[in-house]
Amino acid sequence: MSSYKIGLQLYTVRDETARDFEGTLREVARLGYDGVEFAGYGGLAAEQLRELLDELKLEVAGTHVSYERLLEALDEEITYNKTIGNRYLIIPYMQAEKREDADSWKAIYANLQEIGARCAEQDMVLCYHNHEFEFLAEVDGTHVLDAMFEAVPASDLQMELDSCWAYVAGYDPVAYMHKYKGRLPLVHYKDMRRLEDGSIQTCELGAGEVPITAIAQAAEQIGAQWLIVEQDECQKPSLESVANNIAWIRQNLKVGVGGAIDE
Repeated sequence: MSSYKIGLQLYTVRDETARDFEGTLREVARLGYDGVEFAGYGGLAAEQLRELLDELKLEVAGTHVSYERLLEALDEEITYNKTIGNRYLIIPYMQAEKREDADSWKAIYANLQEIGARCAEQDMVLCYHNHEFEFLAEVDGTHVLDAMFEAVPASDLQMELDSCWAYVAGYDPVAYMHKYKGRLPLVHYKDMRRLEDGSIQTCELGAGEVPITAIAQAAEQIGAQWLIVEQDECQKPSLESVANNIAWIRQNLKVGVGGAIDE
């Protein structure tokens, strides 16, 4: 059995969680995911959510929390997430107005170090989740993501690599994962295809061009804790895509999912 567990970023099923948060969690558990990564809590108190997760035997892979929220209400987020059994607070996206130039990024790095140090004091871990722009912009001749992890020590900042966006940006996600071995507990796992107009469309696992089998192998090799399925946009009903994605994982990866045993 693999060292990592299989999670689902609930942003994938945001249409369903908006309609029925608890029911969606129940369906995700029924499908066999080991855990979930939150992007909002469905309006539930921490104790309520922890009780539901315990009932469904779902672990928490992490929580996406905006940069602004962490600056303004870090203690509140730490308290909530410790209650629900989560250690990883992840910045999911850096708004364009925050990152206009190199000096803006340097100010972000300083804030990340402060936030991360406060998290570490509470046995929590701050992570940063990338898109493609962190590979395309530079700070002092180094692309933003590498500059970030050079500026902020590992004790204060870990990586949640979105392997698909690294691929879209022209980087080899497998090589990049090995570069940050020991600092990459969480890997976002998604596929994409290019449309005739040149645009990018996220798609179900195995339906695109991202080297997802090699990425899963690399996750095992570097000791990642979670492989987290995310599909930004679903062409089918989102829960159907979520079911198809975990079915692909069962068929194609040597990993036990939801109590399944590898042969």
